[in-house]
Amino acid sequence: MVQPTPDHFAGLEHLATAIILLDNTQRVVYVNPSAEIILALSATQIIGQQLNDVFPDCSILTLAVNNAIKQQSPFREHEFTISTQRHHSFSVTCTVTPIDTPAASLILEFQPMDAQLRIAREERMLIQQQANAELLRNLAHEIRNPLGGLRGAAQLLEHELPTPSLREYTQVIIKEADRLHALMDRLLIPHRAPKYQPTNIHEVLERVRSLLLAESPQSIIIKRDYDLSLPELIGDREKLIQAVLNIARNAVQAMRTHNTPNSQITFRTRAERQVTLAKKRYRVAIKLEITDNGPGIPPSIRDRIFYPLVSGSESGSGLGLTLAQTFITQHHGMIECESEPGKTCFTVLLPIETSAIKSTSIKQLEP
Repeated sequence: MVQPTPDHFAGLEHLATAIILLDNTQRVVYVNPSAEIILALSATQIIGQQLNDVFPDCSILTLAVNNAIKQQSPFREHEFTISTQRHHSFSVTCTVTPIDTPAASLILEFQPMDAQLRIAREERMLIQQQANAELLRNLAHEIRNPLGGLRGAAQLLEHELPTPSLREYTQVIIKEADRLHALMDRLLIPHRAPKYQPTNIHEVLERVRSLLLAESPQSIIIKRDYDLSLPELIGDREKLIQAVLNIARNAVQAMRTHNTPNSQITFRTRAERQVTLAKKRYRVAIKLEITDNGPGIPPSIRDRIFYPLVSGSESGSGLGLTLAQTFITQHHGMIECESEPGKTCFTVLLPIETSAIKSTSIKQLEP
């Protein structure tokens, strides 16, 4: 067996799939970066070891390898649990393929089930969002036209009323028509083209923080945990501010409604590597977490919070998170939520189109 060199495996470095190559003695000769991330083991810890040492007591994987060797054809094992030598367990689908190269004899491709489920969930969300956007756009156009006529008629009626005291009622009509018109404008905002430019995510967060503290200066603590080495992304600053503000305002309103003691929101940023968003692989993405210690999202609406007109608050319009999701999607990003009483975390992933990132420099900021 020829001693492998980095040039042998250059094409595997950037694959989203986790790849392990074995020689004819089932010794690991190569591990790509995706596999290092999934296994939580570095290449130096794995290369040179026997497969059974890397994955002890994994008879299903051993059987898949033996079947591939015996049949001299690819063999796939679906949805089984695998554990590493450090007792890190996860569910995968694994394909074992015999190859005829000087450097390796077998290629193992691992696809984590949680990643597949996330991709499927993302596809469903994109389809649902497109349907929501079309519904909202049509609804907004249908409502705006009669609203103008309704408001104009109320103004004409007001001038004809014999008693000034009756104008109170026409003013109610006019004000409600204006409120609905503003709501329709909000529904149509996502469809305006974003203005992309270099944007610092921390400037976005600081702007949101200032707005929240101005609205609730005494009732909320906002903590910051920033990775200040993150580079700029190409985005629409105003839309990103609005997306984060909508998420954070929801948290503030929920904590205020339930009188949450020591109400707190935390903004946390980190670099996320080897991320697939909208079926495209990115080497680096910005991971933003917006966490609060409020009551949590009611289970009855937890799976529908990004749908339009779904709200956990009686006074809410049910549009804030829908708009946030739309704005993040316009940046080719993704937004997810996990919630339980006492902790709700919205995670936003925004891709960075760059081939490198500075070494991480973490700085804790006091509120």
